[in-house]
Order: sequence, then C-alpha cells, then structure tokens
Amino acid sequence: MSDTHLDPARRHDAVLLFDVTDGNPNGDPDGGNQPRTDDETGQGLVTDVAIKRKIRDTVALMRGDDPKFGIFVEAGHALNTRIEEGLKANPGRADEAQRWLCEHYFDIRMFGAVLSTGTTKGGAGQVRGPVQLTFARSVDPVLPTDHAITRVTQTRQDDIDKGERTEMGSKWTVPYGLYQARIFYSAPRAGKTGVTSDDLAVFWRAITLMFDHDRSATRGEMKLCGLYVFSHPDALGVAPAASLTERVSLSRDNTEKPARHHLDYQLTLATDNLPEGIEFTPLVNLWP
Repeated sequence: MSDTHLDPARRHDAVLLFDVTDGNPNGDPDGGNQPRTDDETGQGLVTDVAIKRKIRDTVALMRGDDPKFGIFVEAGHALNTRIEEGLKANPGRADEAQRWLCEHYFDIRMFGAVLSTGTTKGGAGQVRGPVQLTFARSVDPVLPTDHAITRVTQTRQDDIDKGERTEMGSKWTVPYGLYQARIFYSAPRAGKTGVTSDDLAVFWRAITLMFDHDRSATRGEMKLCGLYVFSHPDALGVAPAASLTERVSLSRDNTEKPARHHLDYQLTLATDNLPEGIEFTPLVNLWP
C-alpha cells in the first residue's frame, strides 16, 4: 500500500462509510435523544462533532502519554485554563501562544479551535484546522424506533417505600443504517498548524479503531465499513473534491426488503481514469 495518504504536504479527500445495527448512532438532545434524521428525506444523520469526539477519544487512548498528542476539547477540562497555559508560556505574544497550543494539542493542529476565550484580552486568536468533516448521512431512510424498557431499581427511595417494583423507561434505536461522511484535508492550512506525517498516521489509524473503543449499549453495534483516500500530487490539488468522492457509490439491487447488513449494498469504486497525479488508497474495505 502506498503511503501518500500520510504526506502532510499533499491535499487529501476521503470517504468514510460506517453502519449501525439496533442502536442510536447520534441522539438529538432537543428531540428526546431520538436518532438524528433529515426531516424531509428520513435519512439518518450523525454530526461531524460526534465523529470528531470519537477520533479525539481514540487518539487519547493511542497516544495519551505523548505531550504532543494532548486533546484540547476534553471532558473535565476547562478550555480557558488551557488557553491561559499557552499564553503564560509566551507572555505578550499571542501568535507564539497559538503556535505553542498547536504543538501540544493534536485536535487543535487537525481540527482547529477558537482560542480567543482566554481571560487575557483577545486570548490566542483562532486556528482554522486543515481537517474538516461533513455530517454523515445514511444511504437510505432510517426508521427510528422507541422501545419501552423496565428496570428493577427505582430512582427514588419513596417509590420503593410505596411498594413499586419496576420503573419504566425508553430507548431509541435505528434497526439498520449505512452512513457516509466525507473528509477534507488542506495542506496549506496544515502547514500553518504544524501537521506532520505522524499526525496523519494517527488520524487515519484512530478512524479505523474508533468504533471498537466507543462501545455502549445505547449505540448498539457500529462498525467501520470503508475508508477511502484520494491523495493529490500537491498542496492545492488537481481536481474538485466532489469529482473524486463521488467515485465511491453505493446501491441496492433488492429494494423489496429493508437492508440489515452492509453487504445488502453494492459498492462501486470508480478508480479508473483518475486525474493525473491522483493516488487512491483504500485503508479499509469490507466489501469483497
């Protein structure tokens, strides 16, 4: 396999495919934690924020002891405290503080961050990250289902004293959905944040592992089905991203019954006659 997808000086466009079985891939807190959907088409949605959260958590598992791979947006840690840390290390120099923060936090280098919320006036500005992800959208409409559940432990002692033995609840799932997201990497922006080939290796590796280390009963079974990278020969690129990512397409021959597995879909990789200089790397592909 070529390692061009690890070159930080090249532009990369990628397609991410994953599925969910009997789970809630991304609940909507404004909708009673129902699985997110497009109200007009019924297709399932998973936000870019949810995907980046999984990547961040996996990077922390992979390289948590490496000071260059800290995670800036992390539960239990105030952002302003970390911004002030960078400002104190570089007093009076917001640009140097920004560079310091990029060097110490993987997710700032890759995804960018708003660093202007520090207590020092102006903070450390704003970093536009080189990696951007779209929402993931299911290929077909999904059918969110609300399941009534019971448990034998009450929330309140008063209910037990009254003689109640069970408590009702609910759980939302999607029976099945195959989702697609797109990933875009800008080499010029990566040059400004200091992205290295090691960063890209960790990034792609984290995606391949993230569902295996983010298990929960709520999310059911989620698995990575495909990860396909189109690498350009230079920093700016030689073709529109859409003309490349659309070469990864999915279809179903049998629409008489609902899909329940990724192999119910046919994958087409139209990688012949790629624009000159474009290299294609299938990092993960579960289709035969």
